Amino acid sequence: MGSKYTKRYTEEFKRDAIALVDSSGKTVTAVARELGISSESLRGWYRRAKADRGEGESGELTSAERVELKRLRKEVREQQQTIEILKKATAFFVKENDR
Repeated sequence: MGSKYTKRYTEEFKRDAIALVDSSGKTVTAVARELGISSESLRGWYRRAKADRGEGESGELTSAERVELKRLRKEVREQQQTIEILKKATAFFVKENDR
């Protein structure tokens, strides 16, 4: 969500800004200042781009891995809910048969 003042940048703009850091030899801060964006934003985009190219910090996930992790966590949550429902149903039927 963020605040109403949070600017949204296109993927193309982000790619161009990252390419500018790579090609200009300037610091992230200098490029961000020239583009009129926050250096935190550009640093984040730059880090993510490096991770996606396999040049990130050791253990840093690529965007694709992040998406996959999110999907798997959701799947696990749904399976855990299903298991809980089945346990309750099983307990119910066991009780019914004991009568």
